[in-house]
Amino acid sequence: MKIALIRMRYTPYGGAEVFISRLIDELISRGNDCHIYANRWSGEDKPHLFFHRVPVIGWPSFLRALSFAINSFRLLKRADMDVILSFERTFYQDIYRAGDGCHREWLLKRRTVISFFRYILVCINPFHLTLLRLEKMLFNSGGLKAVISNSERGKEEIVRHYGLLESKIHVIYNGINFKYFDLSHRKRIREDLRKRLGILSSETALVFVGSGFERKGLKVLVNAVGCMIKDNGFSVKLIVIGKGKRKYKRLSKRLGLEDNILFTGPVDDVRDYYFCGDIFVLPSLYEPFSNACLEAMACGLPVVTSRVNGVSEVITHGEDGYILDDPKDVLEIVKAVDLLLNEERRKNMGEKARDTAMKYPIEKNVDKTLSLICKEVIN
Repeated sequence: MKIALIRMRYTPYGGAEVFISRLIDELISRGNDCHIYANRWSGEDKPHLFFHRVPVIGWPSFLRALSFAINSFRLLKRADMDVILSFERTFYQDIYRAGDGCHREWLLKRRTVISFFRYILVCINPFHLTLLRLEKMLFNSGGLKAVISNSERGKEEIVRHYGLLESKIHVIYNGINFKYFDLSHRKRIREDLRKRLGILSSETALVFVGSGFERKGLKVLVNAVGCMIKDNGFSVKLIVIGKGKRKYKRLSKRLGLEDNILFTGPVDDVRDYYFCGDIFVLPSLYEPFSNACLEAMACGLPVVTSRVNGVSEVITHGEDGYILDDPKDVLEIVKAVDLLLNEERRKNMGEKARDTAMKYPIEKNVDKTLSLICKEVIN
């Protein structure tokens, strides 16, 4: 089959992009041709993978989203594709994968952590207004045959906000490539990286992965680390991986945590940092389904994350991780980490976390995606 995949920008760092890359590899291995429609693509060149550049108006940001939707429509309208799978809010697709969640729901969640004045500015921001308009047009599109949600929570949000029929939304959890998360070299990588980062064997390393620090709850986590160290005497360090604003570094400095919080920026191989860590913490305010959580679990790390994170649907609280009822509650995060400072409990939960992650291989995800394509598009 000739399969078109739409994604505005591709970098090796984002969770959605990593997932798309794995999906492409699996689709190609099954004899399909993949055509990428993007404004920027920094993936590897490989047989049966074709890149089609979609021009955009780069500034202001709302015109970038709108021009991408318009120009991808123009290009795909005259393309000869068997199926069009979009990862963006676009005008022309057979199947939309709502991996970025529901923008309307995120704005409602954001309202709880910013001032009223700032929220008003967000509401009248042309960028957000454009995304909301594109989202509404997408879900009301007559040509839309199916929607893939990566969590039951995401499905419920789409139904609640846009009234789309439940039968049109199919929940397919994310999948990962377990060959990449082979633990045979974990000990060596762990020791080398901890030495390079200055993390002592007596210190517990917390790992946070993800760009979009505000949405992923980094401010609360930094405050929680301060509480762990200054109020409870925990011997911990936090490794922050991803692209974000400098204000979080300033916050850690203001709290006197410069030596306890390590900001790496984006990294090429995040797996090594999972191996380096002891606990994965992601107190997201809004998260459709964190691929990073599933990756960390595959590396044997127990996960502390929020109930609003779709991955919480596959975690059993107290067995392979801890689920936060309120990601804004500093003390709830501290309590969960405190329970995992016990090395034996942490090891047992980490082993169970890996067992859980093993249930979600990328092959299973692709099987379900191809089955949906054949059912809703080809037939």
